[in-house]
This record gives sequence, C-alpha cells and structure tokens, in this order.
Amino acid sequence: MQRRHFLQAASASLLPAGAALAQSYPSKPIRLIVPFPAGGATDLFARTLSQKMGEKLGNALVVDNKPGAGGAIGSDLAAKAPADGYTLLLATTSTHSVGPSINPKLPYDTVRDFTPIAHVGNAPSIMLVPNSSPARSVKEWIELARKNPGKFNYASSGNGTVVQLTAELFKSMAGVFVTHIPYKGTALAMPDLMSGKVDLLFDSLPTGLPFVRDGRLRALAVTSLKRSPLVPDLPPVADTLPGFESVTWFGLYGPKGLPADLVARVNTAAAQAITDPEVREKLDKLGIEPMTSTPAQFSAMVAQDAAKWKKIIVERKITND
Repeated sequence: MQRRHFLQAASASLLPAGAALAQSYPSKPIRLIVPFPAGGATDLFARTLSQKMGEKLGNALVVDNKPGAGGAIGSDLAAKAPADGYTLLLATTSTHSVGPSINPKLPYDTVRDFTPIAHVGNAPSIMLVPNSSPARSVKEWIELARKNPGKFNYASSGNGTVVQLTAELFKSMAGVFVTHIPYKGTALAMPDLMSGKVDLLFDSLPTGLPFVRDGRLRALAVTSLKRSPLVPDLPPVADTLPGFESVTWFGLYGPKGLPADLVARVNTAAAQAITDPEVREKLDKLGIEPMTSTPAQFSAMVAQDAAKWKKIIVERKITND
C-alpha cells in the first residue's frame, strides 16, 4: 500500500507543469483587464461576457479597467503579468491591429508578448450622412464626392482612431478627396452632422443607430463585409466597393507563455458564454456580433487586420498627433 501511494505521488510530480496547473484552474478569481474606461463599449462587453464565463469556469472574472494611451497602459499590464491564467486582456482593433503602427514605441510587442486565446466579437459601424444630403446610397455619395473634390468632409473621433482609418480606407478605395475634421469623440460631431456642417461619419452601431431610428440622420450602409444581422436592411459598403470591411473586433489574450491547457480552458468557456442566449441578447443591444474561434484562427485574423491598417496608416500618413 505504501509503495502504491509512493508511485502515485511520484507520477503526479512528473506531470507537466501546465497540466497540473490546469487541473486546479481556476482556484481564485481571474482578473480581466479592460484597457479602456468604464461605461464604454469594450467595458460593457467585458462585463456581459465575464459573468457567464465565470459561471463556465467555476470562478469569477473580475473586470479591471486600466484606461490610457489608447489602450496601451492596460495592455502593458497584461503583457507583464504572470502566465498563470489569472490575468487576461480584452483587446480590440485599437490595441492590437492599429496600435503598433500608430505608436511604434509601445512598451510591448503585440505578437511576441501575448498569447492569443479567442476572438469573441465584432462591432461593425454605419455610414451616416445628414438628412439634407442628396445621396441615398453609397454609390450616389461617391459620385457626388468625385464631382466635387475637396468640397465634402468627414468627421472622426480623433486622429489615429478606427473611425478615421475607416473613412480613409473608404476614400482610398473610392478614389475621392474628402477633408478630415477630427473631434474629441463622435458624440461631439453629431450636432454638426445633423446640421449639415459635416457630410459623413462612420460611427459605431450602438451610438449611431439611435440617430437613424429617430429620424435625425440617414444611414447608407454598414461596414461589415456582408449584411449585419443587427441591421439587416442596410447594405454593406462592400456592395459598392468590393472588399471594403471595417469592424472593431474584440478578443481575449493572456501573457506570453500561457500554457496550452489553460488557453483551451478559457477558449472553451468563452465559446460557451458567447453562444449563451442571454449573452447574445445583451450583445445585440450593444451592437456587437458574437464570434468564436480557435486561438490560431484568432491570431491569423489579427495579423491580416493589422496588415490592412498598417498599409492605410503608411499610405495616408496617419498619426495620432
């Protein structure tokens, strides 16, 4: 009997560290860093997802907002955390696709210093124009802009933001010259857009759609590659400009070196949570389409997305200044 116990103990001691850790994981609450302020879309998504993920994992996910520097402060904290599965990051297009090209002096490498876990959501934007605009479609708007180079303008939430990049991608693919007017957030641009002082804005679904539904603005299209189930009546810009796509993605990362068994545990919990009917209903209200993926699929998607935005940033000489 003593010999059997000894052999069992010896065998357990030879288990890979990751496997042994995964057997007891999670034995305490998990910190989910959100690198943006409380109350924003990323924060609301995190709180919706974390509750259900905690139920699936058997321990709580505690949202920890660490905003600043376009998401770099929170991302840096996650990159430098122990690779034990107790610190995760809810990253976005801004932090891992756009950030490296806009700010080459980031204190971390978005590829080498993180372990991809899961792609969990996409948020398309909508192309908004004033009700006074003569354009009733993307094609008509492009034709107007081509006939009047330099006469039209577009608003953004600031230099180097996804809102600006989306408009610049549109300009590049449509072959139009449209002046950029940066604001400190799209909410501040809305009065000028409604009055006709601004001609165009690519805004997120949750913040832009209410203005369309109450008749204050006109929506011409969505920026997803195909029609969005959230606004099925709106055609995609890609119907006019084939290949045009701009969505804000959301995904889970861990620090580099996160054991594969822990990655699998978190990925499975995320997939179970994101497909839960209660979660999907809440995400619909946020204008976010639930997504699932393997870590490899998530990594490949981010690499492709980052390359697309880097090309636009370099070609259009975009900075965050």
